[in-house]
Amino acid sequence: MATTYLTRTSGTPTNALKWTYSFWVKISALSTTDDTFLLDFNTDDNNRSNIGFNGSQQLVVYEKVSGSTSQLFTSNRLFRDNSGWYNIVVSCDRTLATAGDRTKIYINGVQETSWASQTNPTQNTTGIINTAVNTLIGKYSQNTYYFNGCLSHVHFVDGTAYAASTFGSTDSTTGEWEINTSPTVTYGNNGFFILKNDNVINDQSGNANNFTLGGGTLTKTEDCPSNVFATLNPLYYAASQYTLSQGNNSIVYATDSSRSAFGTIAMTDGLGKFYWEVKIVSDPNNKGAYGICDDLYPDLNATGAFIDYSGGYGYFANGQSYNGGTGASFGDAITTGDIVGVALDMDNRKLYFSKNGTWQNSGDPTSGATGTGAAYTVAAGKTYLPAIRVRNGTNGAFNFGNGYFGTTAITSAGTNASGVGIFEYDVPAGYAGLSTKGLNL
Repeated sequence: MATTYLTRTSGTPTNALKWTYSFWVKISALSTTDDTFLLDFNTDDNNRSNIGFNGSQQLVVYEKVSGSTSQLFTSNRLFRDNSGWYNIVVSCDRTLATAGDRTKIYINGVQETSWASQTNPTQNTTGIINTAVNTLIGKYSQNTYYFNGCLSHVHFVDGTAYAASTFGSTDSTTGEWEINTSPTVTYGNNGFFILKNDNVINDQSGNANNFTLGGGTLTKTEDCPSNVFATLNPLYYAASQYTLSQGNNSIVYATDSSRSAFGTIAMTDGLGKFYWEVKIVSDPNNKGAYGICDDLYPDLNATGAFIDYSGGYGYFANGQSYNGGTGASFGDAITTGDIVGVALDMDNRKLYFSKNGTWQNSGDPTSGATGTGAAYTVAAGKTYLPAIRVRNGTNGAFNFGNGYFGTTAITSAGTNASGVGIFEYDVPAGYAGLSTKGLNL
């Protein structure tokens, strides 16, 4: 969301003592110093209630009434996964006699019971959440703290405390927590359901409790709890030195030294065939390289250029293919505005590159074991990650299937028989976007 947030003013509640907040969240980045907020009901600094993450990446459910803390839950668990989605359900019933039952918090269907700090709300005492006050999603009311990430299927229920099983269920085969896209709930006066489809912030509960967009733009994403796409991984050492944005799909780096960034989904022998795109936003010094790297690269947690490593294979800005620090004649030079397509056939270990829809070196990603025009036959028995080398102003925007380069939608979608991902150019037959569904075709 960056500086994007949603706002509305709540009305008179059906029952201020009972409410449920359920949402799916994919975290792009969390501050190590400031709090980030996923729900904020507030009147002023002394009367507010928040749900979000603190600077230590702990989940926090907090309420202050008349300047005093009336509810506080701080998790021992840390929320640092930038590759997947969490379903978080906060269910409150302040009429219950047992203090520990009044607020229940579920993570991916399991009730959280381990707390670094815990202050239960007082029985039959009205708080701030679910009252007629200002309501924010993605921003803190008393400061410019924003949430950086993606939200999906955001429900607020006024008057009923539901368990997590209303909003999801455990898959009997995989054991994973799966979304219930159309739960049966009674929303009450202040209830709402937003971000069900695309980036729609009009209420889909039937209440017309619509939100107003503030501070930025909402970008539609194909990435969702049912199909998680790769992004660049912000947890590697060098990530502290470049800037990731737009759900960790865009990278900016200005310094005259080599750094590499890597994707969150790995590919191994026999796993299938995958395709993604990178748009060169700027590369004034022709230093960018785009490709894959095995996860044994010693600089994954240090610095350097992945194409200088024996397990790194790339298409360099000068048009050469590069591996282990050695370049070879391959294709056309790449410049600002160009789109590099990467096709990795892990069934046959062949790697192909395209420029603006034209496969370089007369490549044919559908040629199977023959590998016609492949840039490389990559080493067997390795686990590979998408990779980019940045230096001296190399700025790139990845499209792993979301259909966007940064905040700009692709101009015209190419054909894609797999149906996994939306891309600028035609996806080779048999290939899919790099996502959980793409891994399981």
